[in-house]
Amino acid sequence: MQQLWEQLLAPILDSVRYATLASYTWEQPRLLLLLPLVPLLFVGRWLLAQRRRSRLGVAFVRGQIPRDWSTLLRFLPDLVLALSLAFGLLALARPQRTDERVVQTGEGIDILLVLDVSGSMELQDLRPNRLEAAKRVAREFIDGRHGDRIGLVVFAGDAYSLAPLTTDYDLLRDNLQGLRLGMIPNDGTAIGTALGVATNRLRDSHSPTKVCILLSDGENTAGSLDPLTATQLAHAYGLKLYTIGLGQDGIVPYGKDEAGQPRFVETRLDETTMRQLAQAGEGQFFRATDNAGLRQVFGRIDQYEKSEIKQTRYRNTRDYYRIYLFWCVGLWLVWLGLKNTFLTNALED
Repeated sequence: MQQLWEQLLAPILDSVRYATLASYTWEQPRLLLLLPLVPLLFVGRWLLAQRRRSRLGVAFVRGQIPRDWSTLLRFLPDLVLALSLAFGLLALARPQRTDERVVQTGEGIDILLVLDVSGSMELQDLRPNRLEAAKRVAREFIDGRHGDRIGLVVFAGDAYSLAPLTTDYDLLRDNLQGLRLGMIPNDGTAIGTALGVATNRLRDSHSPTKVCILLSDGENTAGSLDPLTATQLAHAYGLKLYTIGLGQDGIVPYGKDEAGQPRFVETRLDETTMRQLAQAGEGQFFRATDNAGLRQVFGRIDQYEKSEIKQTRYRNTRDYYRIYLFWCVGLWLVWLGLKNTFLTNALED
């Protein structure tokens, strides 16, 4: 018997849990605003009854009138009616859950981000520094792509493939978040080596469009592969190269000294080589001297390299109002039954 009662009670308790109600989408959500008015209806009825009720003075004997818990049962019909009205409002608001299935057709493009993590990326002409600004905008770029395979190569004095070409964008975001200065012990700027690693990663790709985006703030100072030769090799495999030069030339802030005063260093970008690389890779060179400029650069590349991905969405909407309507009608019938019992004051009604 107890097990049967729990089976009957479990659905109603689950249907009024906050987590269950919050999981719905509501066809008529404004009706939910009427729920707080349900108890006010009974308060208003009681106030009107107090004003209109005729009063008759009755003398009682000295002493306190005994009270019993059973006197609280006279509130039971009102409680049942309030619950019935509340369930009725929930049913009228039409709780629903929607399952959506997306089918993609078409072929995306392959994009490889090649990011400089050398010591000069700590300079603070971009906020909070060049590396963090590049990471933030690269994440925004990834968020805007759909159906494209994206990979990640990082370099300083050496170059490494950090993430393969993938559509697992959560993995890419995690890898970007983990980038830090000094993660490659051999410092320097091996642009040619980085392009060689990118070419090796993309050469087996069968995508009709293969794009490499190189972000660096210096000139090639390490590695055994000439950047221009590496670019020509990449172009032979069908790679299009965009180069982005980060930072300003001249005196830029670089942390603080022991006394807490800002330090400044002189820096220079080899813009000529970066332009030559972009031209040889049939891409384009961009210069980003601040955060807004870097974001605009990625926005332009995002517009240039669009994949033709068509999405077909299938939506299956299921209604859940029936359980609330069932309890509304059931409690309404219980209330009608209670009105014919000793719990109702016939004179008051």
